[in-house]
Amino acid sequence: MDTDWITLLCAAVLGFSVLNYVLLDGTDLGVGVLMGLTRCRNQRRVMAVTILPIWDANETWLVLGGGGLLALFPLAYAILLPALYLPFIVMFLALMLRAMALEFRDYSPSERIKRWVDGALMGGSLLTGALQGVVLGTLMQGVPHESGQYVGDGSEWLRWFPWFCGLVLVLGYTWLGACWLYWRTVDELQRRSARQAQALAVLTVLALIALVICSATLHEQYAQRLTDPRVWGPAAALLCACLLVFFCGFAGRFDFLPLFAALGVFVLAFALMLVALFPLIIPPDLSLQAATSGTKSQIFMLIGFAVLIPVTLIYNTFGFRVFSGKVRVAGDDGSH
Repeated sequence: MDTDWITLLCAAVLGFSVLNYVLLDGTDLGVGVLMGLTRCRNQRRVMAVTILPIWDANETWLVLGGGGLLALFPLAYAILLPALYLPFIVMFLALMLRAMALEFRDYSPSERIKRWVDGALMGGSLLTGALQGVVLGTLMQGVPHESGQYVGDGSEWLRWFPWFCGLVLVLGYTWLGACWLYWRTVDELQRRSARQAQALAVLTVLALIALVICSATLHEQYAQRLTDPRVWGPAAALLCACLLVFFCGFAGRFDFLPLFAALGVFVLAFALMLVALFPLIIPPDLSLQAATSGTKSQIFMLIGFAVLIPVTLIYNTFGFRVFSGKVRVAGDDGSH
């Protein structure tokens, strides 16, 4: 196999892992945000139950993505990590806070403390989503480097564009969370989630359009790619199709349709980002080919991913299957 094709396959594996993390754990983060905005303790309990059995498996994709970047594109890892030390550290601490809040909320000695725990869950989810957007925005705007070394001053992530990306990603995650709750819950919580999902859909799509426009101003390559009718034409058609399925899904009996349509919008946005970046891995000039590891290392890692990705997908699918179905608000006797 030609080395260039191996490099493209490595990039595809890495992109697949990151996309799966965004789709799966992003939904969990959105539920965490909405839990902090919900007053009814029984509804908060139901929201937690919908994600408790699956959230940790969803984070496996983050490990695969981070490990894959280090092993497959070490030069990109060496440049990107020093530029984003603080956001990465705070993001991982926020993930730990969310994990502790989810796992230990039922052991809180009082309802008041449990409310504080749910507030911590919301804060951890918000901070995680925002900083993931900041990392993405910093990557898109470019990281200064020379001879394979980071040469910036560490302030690139503090600019307006990365934080705008963080805001958009938080909105999107919350939208996914509302769609998830519409699928998995019933009665008043489901109706409330439907209203939230529809409002968040409008806000998220408008924010995404603004983000695409802003991205086109960052680099000439982005502008050329994103303004090409062969790119924005099909993208606009797919976006309209996803939104049509989304809004029509609330009128049918398939409660999963709004979530699947929202996930489709995320996939479309991810694809646009890849179209704008390719063949770069770190703008303004570090290409995939220049950042890649040796051919033997690539082949070794690809063999590993060929085992890990199917196993992780099966594990995710099995978890969703076992804990599928509607979750209802507990009655006075505590039953569901």
